[in-house]
Amino acid sequence: MPDRGRGPDYIVCGANTLAHRLVVELTELYEVSVVAIVPNRERDHAPQITKILGRDSVIAIPTITEEVLRSADVSTARGIALVDGDDQTNIHAALRAQAINPQIRVVLRIYNQRLGKHVERLLNNCAALSRSATAAPAFVNAALRRPNSVQVGGKSVSVEIGAEGESADFLCTIADRIDKQDLTRMRLLPDAPGPAATWISGVTREPAIAIAPNASLPTSIPVSPSHLPSSLPSDPEPSSDTSPILPPGTRAVLRFLDGVRPHTPSWISRLRWRLVDLRRLLGATQLSRVFLGAFVAVLASFFTVWYLNQHFAWAIYDTLLDMAGAAQPDVFGQQSQTGGAWQRVAQVVTTFCGIMFIPAITAIMLDVIARGRAGIARQPSAGVRGHVVVFGLGNVGIRVATLIHQIGIPVVCIERDPTARGIAAVRSMELPVLTGEAPLEDQLRKARVHRCRAVLALTGDDAANLEAALEARALAPDVRVVLRLFDDDFATQVYRTFTNAASRSVSYLAAPAFAAALMGREVLGTLSVYRHVVLVAEFVADDESGLIGRRLHDIEVPGEVRVIAVRTKHAHEYQWRPDHARRLENGDKYVLLATRAGLGRHTSRVS
Repeated sequence: MPDRGRGPDYIVCGANTLAHRLVVELTELYEVSVVAIVPNRERDHAPQITKILGRDSVIAIPTITEEVLRSADVSTARGIALVDGDDQTNIHAALRAQAINPQIRVVLRIYNQRLGKHVERLLNNCAALSRSATAAPAFVNAALRRPNSVQVGGKSVSVEIGAEGESADFLCTIADRIDKQDLTRMRLLPDAPGPAATWISGVTREPAIAIAPNASLPTSIPVSPSHLPSSLPSDPEPSSDTSPILPPGTRAVLRFLDGVRPHTPSWISRLRWRLVDLRRLLGATQLSRVFLGAFVAVLASFFTVWYLNQHFAWAIYDTLLDMAGAAQPDVFGQQSQTGGAWQRVAQVVTTFCGIMFIPAITAIMLDVIARGRAGIARQPSAGVRGHVVVFGLGNVGIRVATLIHQIGIPVVCIERDPTARGIAAVRSMELPVLTGEAPLEDQLRKARVHRCRAVLALTGDDAANLEAALEARALAPDVRVVLRLFDDDFATQVYRTFTNAASRSVSYLAAPAFAAALMGREVLGTLSVYRHVVLVAEFVADDESGLIGRRLHDIEVPGEVRVIAVRTKHAHEYQWRPDHARRLENGDKYVLLATRAGLGRHTSRVS
């Protein structure tokens, strides 16, 4: 509980899942004092926040006014996080906070990222983050079985999870001893020999020779991903467990990620989908047999005209004009302009068949135009396959659907609330959407879940997401399922029960970025290993940090912090796998791979 006599270090405004996670991050990992402002002490996650902070450190008030901020001691606080309410409410509260304390660090949740950039320039010391934009890439990667990635300079680093012994060019090991049945046994950032240069072992797959922590290697040794070993030696942990650091089994490694190629379907596939849609449209009417007979008659007439005239292009021309009723008929007693009696018969048949086709085509065109003007989303194609089904078009669902669409993969969306704003957002991208309170099983069938590559359940309700996953598995037992779940115990049970499934928590993915921004440090991104998260962050060695002259090895903490790259003040590119015996100079930037607790302790050291 903070000492209210001197005021809190930080203020968190909100009672949603992100506020709850953020309070946990700040109090347990960064070990700072926090005061929370919640709309109602008994609703949402306010009871959990009160249990963590204590009743005296929670202010319950519906509206954040200047008086409320003063009662929370905003004038002496180091930072304030506004993670609840809409964009306008958060901006107004941020302006009030900085009017009282111009030096306070403001972090606000904002959905409109373009507006967020303007707000950052407007306020003195502000970071505007989007919770959904921060978490969406992790859901996309899980659905497409792509590794999690973070952009560092001009390169992307990613997590690859697999069995030991597989060929994988990697920078370091993120986690080992992974047991899917009990994810609490996972060990993040296992111990490694001191200098990063010891990861180099030549072109063989033999274990590298461990080097003393203070040793250094010549800089002339070439470093190449193909020269990296598939396993790393290390001393055993200081415990009774004498098993090796990388026992046989599943592990997660950090490696460079190649560029992602678009997955745009070929024009042949799109043409096939349109033909299937046309067949479904005609087959859905009682006149389907009549239309089929008329089509056969027109086709026979075309071949008759073609046979008589011996000219393919003119045969098409005459047939189309006859269907539109624009053909010039022969006049009795005058010289025939056609190929004779058989061609006249063909023209009559074609004209009468056109009487049926033209109204049908006109009705279809008018229906398409009317749907577009009325804002009605189009239905998924009956021939689509290899697509992704997104269930729930909230903020996260919109972000995920947009990212997958940008990659080039077909997307089909399902939203039960016909008034949801996400429907208009995805319709602007011409994505098919199924809406209404129809049975979920029927909607999944229409979304062709049995032909899709993955189903993402992204509503804010854990139970609804689980229902969608179960229904999808009932229709397609082998489909990839990704669920948005808040409860960790619930997610663990899902991993134990489901195969080919993954779960992610939006607040769990976003909270580290919000906490780090509140501290004034920039987290480059988060990398998820199942439900666990490690962070990639960049720091600068300066006089205030107290790190000038210190070795990189001194920064590392086994199991918590590891240095993966360094860039000098005048360099344009990062030096990957730096020698950890190297000493930091003023202005050097270094990139850390850290657990949440490790990043919190490192931030406290350099602040």
